Amino acid sequence: MNSVPTSSLTPRSPSAAPTIPVPPARVALVGNPNTGKTTLFNALTGLRQRVGNFAGVTVERVEGSYRAADGRSVAVLDLPGTYSLATASPDERIAHDVLMRRSGDGWIPDVVVVVVDATHLERNLFLVSQVLELGLPVVVALNQADAAERSGTRIDVPELSFALGVPVVPTVATRGEGLEPLRRAIDDAVRLPPPGRRFALPAAVAMAVAPLELQLQEHGLSRAEAQLEALRLLSIDATETGAYDGAVERARDALRAANEEPGQIEASLRYAWISQIVTRCVSSAERPSHATSDRIDGVVLHRVIGPMIFLALMALVFQALFTWATPLQDALEALVARVGDVVTATLPAGDLRSLLVDGVIAGVGSVVVFLPQIAILFTCIGVLEDSGYMARAALLMDRVMRRVGLHGRSFIPMLSGYACAVPAIMATRTIGEPKDRLATIMVVPLMSCSARLPVYTLLIGAFIPATMLFGSVSLQSLTLLAMYLLGTLAALAAAAVFKRTLLKGPVRPMILELPPYRWPSPRALLVTVAQRCRLFLRRAGTVILALSIVLWALATWPRLPVDPARSDAAQRELALEHSALGRIGRAIEPAVAPLGFDWKIGVSIAASFAAREVFVSTMGTIYGVGGDDGDTAKLTTVLRAERRADGTPVYSLPVALSLLVFYVFALMCMSTIAITVREAGGGAVGWRWAALQFGYMLALAWGAAFVTYRVAMVLSGGTNA
Repeated sequence: MNSVPTSSLTPRSPSAAPTIPVPPARVALVGNPNTGKTTLFNALTGLRQRVGNFAGVTVERVEGSYRAADGRSVAVLDLPGTYSLATASPDERIAHDVLMRRSGDGWIPDVVVVVVDATHLERNLFLVSQVLELGLPVVVALNQADAAERSGTRIDVPELSFALGVPVVPTVATRGEGLEPLRRAIDDAVRLPPPGRRFALPAAVAMAVAPLELQLQEHGLSRAEAQLEALRLLSIDATETGAYDGAVERARDALRAANEEPGQIEASLRYAWISQIVTRCVSSAERPSHATSDRIDGVVLHRVIGPMIFLALMALVFQALFTWATPLQDALEALVARVGDVVTATLPAGDLRSLLVDGVIAGVGSVVVFLPQIAILFTCIGVLEDSGYMARAALLMDRVMRRVGLHGRSFIPMLSGYACAVPAIMATRTIGEPKDRLATIMVVPLMSCSARLPVYTLLIGAFIPATMLFGSVSLQSLTLLAMYLLGTLAALAAAAVFKRTLLKGPVRPMILELPPYRWPSPRALLVTVAQRCRLFLRRAGTVILALSIVLWALATWPRLPVDPARSDAAQRELALEHSALGRIGRAIEPAVAPLGFDWKIGVSIAASFAAREVFVSTMGTIYGVGGDDGDTAKLTTVLRAERRADGTPVYSLPVALSLLVFYVFALMCMSTIAITVREAGGGAVGWRWAALQFGYMLALAWGAAFVTYRVAMVLSGGTNA
């Protein structure tokens, strides 16, 4: 196996399909976690992807497409990673339902591609053996073939293809190798005889499960599907067998009478067959393949050095957000300003020009300029994930997590919360214990997501000096790191409270597979970052655009008559206070005044409930930062110059710190609340947990901001300067 073959391998079958079927239009990718499935998906589909949710659930659904050799568009669905079709977790249930043709939206694959890790073939073949029994055309992508060869593992691919009865195609997804043979194998798969079970059941087992198989067929399953489902039902919890519980229990009784353990039947039969396959098809040379990885883990997972490395990496990420993003951000700010100039010069003065310049450009533009920082954040997170470091970070944090009543598996969704709380809450579906999962859901929004980044960088850039410390790290980047650490520590403390009160339960041991260290695929990383940036821009073009228009209208009407005796600035200030937005702000002001905030900040906080980054666009709309200088530099200047009636600055360092701390803790995101409702049980139960989550985070935000403001005022000599 020195190189990836140039043509797909097909099983040696004496028979041929009697007719030529329609070429496949839908392909489902399924595989164990850490097999490189998503990397292969990205390599196949490139940027032709769209992200949504599976019908009726909040598990993220990523679907893409590629052009076949004849020009057809082939849709590819990246199913959640799963070790089996036993539906032990919600993610596995999604994969099971799609492959069993039970998807809520009717998505039925024409071909199933099972991605297996060539370096862990025996473990991966368990899922392959189940998928073969579905009766659907199957192709096995033998991924990470190069890593297997380097470790001394030799796989007889033609023999493996013959043993499985389906095409087997070696691939190296990180380098894009084997893609064309894989596409040809997908086309050819529909012309081959359908696969099926590759081992026979012992007579006693066959007799015990026959009545259950018959009942499953009576409910609409094919014979092959019924055979697969019968074994699956024997191995899952008795409370999940549903309408078949009577037949399942009778089958279990019959197996016990034959001295068989019902829950172990499927695993023992499949692994016995897998062992024969591996013996026939795999040979291994003695090589110290894990020596380098073990040496790296000895440092990365060290009790003292490991956490220091983690903090250093996080500091590097936040330093990059301020330094690497600056040139790109300056270019975007110049572009936004140029658009404002063109609109101002083209349109006559009036409501239309004000709407476009002060509403749309000032609102949307003030958020879009943070796109470089969002891209850098997702790039850094992607590198850490794809390299295998994130799994080590979870293992490293297991000791800390256990002290708060959770285990390291909960830290993976929490780390994902640095990007966005919505998919992070979805990621809790991998946590088996319901109380642990719910506790994790309740604290994930405390992790500082990318939507907070525009707020952080605006305030830090405006009020924290760019002083360099230790010769290479700025005070601004350390302040940003402090905000992320504050949210993380608060999440751990909140988890400890939940696990000792409402969600009390034992701490489960963590079993976590550590993926091998590998160089991230630039192509896969580009696709992931582009996908996330596209979602960010989509929100800027929908939610933020709509809110910017609404806020502009509220800030414009009702109008005041123009007073020639007042300056333009005074006239604008008076008109703003008299407007509907000003009146709303005055009503909010008593609640936020103890935190050092005025009514404009209060309005911006209320508006950011739609999405946290709306705070920045709201400030841009309120202060009319559009037109000639529609960028963050202009907004920063305006904020620094803003004064109260007594002449003191509105945005002082104590106010900025108070506002930063408020946004660390406050749950100002209706998307997160909606996901919590559904993931916490839905209906009234879900709403109760979501209300508790919003309430405790708001109280925590208000209290922490109040303390921060008062302490900062004392340290600054009791002045708001």
